[in-house]
Amino acid sequence: MEKSFYSKVLLFGEYSVIKDSMALSIPYPLFEGKLLFQRNKSSYIDPELKAIFRYLSNLEQKYDGEFFLDITSLDFDIGQGLFFDSTIPQGYGVGSSGALCAALFDRYGINPHEYNIAGLKNIFSQIESHFHGKSSGVDPLISYLNSPLLKTENGDLLTVTTPDFSQKGDGGAIFLLNTTRPRRTEPLVNLFLEKCKNKEFDNLMSSVLAPINNRCINSFLEADIASLYEFFRELSDFQRRYFLPMIPNLYQDLWIDGLKSEEFYLKLCGAGGGGFLLGMSKDFTKARSRLKGHEIRPLFFF
Repeated sequence: MEKSFYSKVLLFGEYSVIKDSMALSIPYPLFEGKLLFQRNKSSYIDPELKAIFRYLSNLEQKYDGEFFLDITSLDFDIGQGLFFDSTIPQGYGVGSSGALCAALFDRYGINPHEYNIAGLKNIFSQIESHFHGKSSGVDPLISYLNSPLLKTENGDLLTVTTPDFSQKGDGGAIFLLNTTRPRRTEPLVNLFLEKCKNKEFDNLMSSVLAPINNRCINSFLEADIASLYEFFRELSDFQRRYFLPMIPNLYQDLWIDGLKSEEFYLKLCGAGGGGFLLGMSKDFTKARSRLKGHEIRPLFFF
């Protein structure tokens, strides 16, 4: 059976991570991708894999030392009908390209066990740059390790374990809300960086947003639901005031409704502009009722 590589969800850290905050991402098994061969004997060539092979081939020629992928075998397999069978939606910020990079390194990586987390991140950064122009390498790393990753304020990457909320269950949940709209990350990040040229805005990001984000992560990892809910509300309100261009127009009123009713709170899940939003509610039944007509998927119950 071919190995699957899961999508990922950035729980906390959108934009604030650019200002050196903590960030926390988790694998998301609902969506997955795997490398397969065509069942028939047709001469099908996967254009996406062929394009990444050309990129990797050029990269190998410039590489100093032993290359990290067996691209000769990759090229042969592409000719035999290799393709990436994926249910991960593209343009939703859940790591569609990251899962593909993880699958390629898993199958064609040279001496993969010799690399630590930092080494793997560097390799995945180079592979995924084919898709984004520049990549941190974190998305493929999460998919490859199949483990939640915490970026510390010092920039270190650590594998962590998400809390077991099962003993705390009183009807609350952290959930995803599907905007049903794909988006492109680069223009939104560029907008944020442009805004940061304003000293007042930049100071808010470092002195207000980053600490709120870090408190959310610490409360989550400590399973301190009461504190997390309060910090989540602060983060939702902050993003409503300063990240309005990143919130899809059709969801701005819903966002405000959550803050006013206090029955649920929403925040960006990644760059925004579409894809998924992340929500939290103390009473998931009430939140589901209030969000009727929207596709929501629970991540954690508590």
